[in-house]
Amino acid sequence: MHYENIRVDKSMYKNEGGFVAALEKLDPTERYAGSELAGLDAFQRQLKRFGIKVSGKGSSNIAKFFATSDSAALFPEYVARAVEQGSKSETVIEQIISARTEINSLDYRSITTDILDPGGAMVNDTIGEGEEIPVTNITLNENLVTLKKRGRLLRASYEAIKFQRLDVFTVALRQIGVFISKAQLRDAIDVLVGAGPNAAQTITQAGSTLSYSDLLELWSLFEDFEMNVMLASPATAARVLNIPELRDPLAGLGFQKGGGVATPLGAKLIKTSAAPDDKIIALDSRFALEMVTAGPGVQVEYDKLIDTQLERASLTSISGFSKLFPEAVKVMELN
Repeated sequence: MHYENIRVDKSMYKNEGGFVAALEKLDPTERYAGSELAGLDAFQRQLKRFGIKVSGKGSSNIAKFFATSDSAALFPEYVARAVEQGSKSETVIEQIISARTEINSLDYRSITTDILDPGGAMVNDTIGEGEEIPVTNITLNENLVTLKKRGRLLRASYEAIKFQRLDVFTVALRQIGVFISKAQLRDAIDVLVGAGPNAAQTITQAGSTLSYSDLLELWSLFEDFEMNVMLASPATAARVLNIPELRDPLAGLGFQKGGGVATPLGAKLIKTSAAPDDKIIALDSRFALEMVTAGPGVQVEYDKLIDTQLERASLTSISGFSKLFPEAVKVMELN
């Protein structure tokens, strides 16, 4: 079946795997290898079919989606992709999570292992000749991962925006994605810091002024893990950068080039407003955090977007975080 002859309707969103999976089943991308349509997925081929240009010079009006019932069914997927683009532009989460898990329920338990001894150190087992190999047990964590729904209600009549260009509308949708991602980052930092029995090991800044020796003490807490990331608020990051030992031409060059700072300790300093002003959160990003999502990415109320044309449609994402190895996270409280 050629992509121009496919019947597109909203029932495809109910397909297992989602709308794009249903399209790909009818119109496999592999079929177009070596052709002028190579590099486009099934959804992008449908945009081409109906002459819908979502970005760049000469982008289409929103009204173009609603010219036919088939093209209208593409609109929720366009909205979801634009929001996802904004979410992925906030890259801090990607730099601190060790694993990403997608589930189809609201209950999830992560795993834990006994590879570390009760004091948090790596068990050093030498195996003698004829001796049994030590066992590492992997079990379910006692606590459920708390999942939170984040999102925004999109409320705008079709008449109000039908002549709006899609590239401008895409920018607004990307901003919603940025909002969702920043809210998720706050959730992630809350889990890293923890509370009660789940609180990360914490030390306090020694003097009245943050010093290089304070950072060294924080770094020294990592025995069997590596401190490769430090999260700090903008105000705290400025205090870190003001430490004389970090006033280095190479460190400054990295900051000016990409906004990130690799400290002499080998850890990347990431500035984020999601971090509290009174703490530096240090972690080993390879082992510290698991991100759990209920369903794929951003979920859109496709019925309302298609049938009522933008009248009160929700854009949401359900996610949570679990600390995989608590010893891979340390916190310094600042004076």
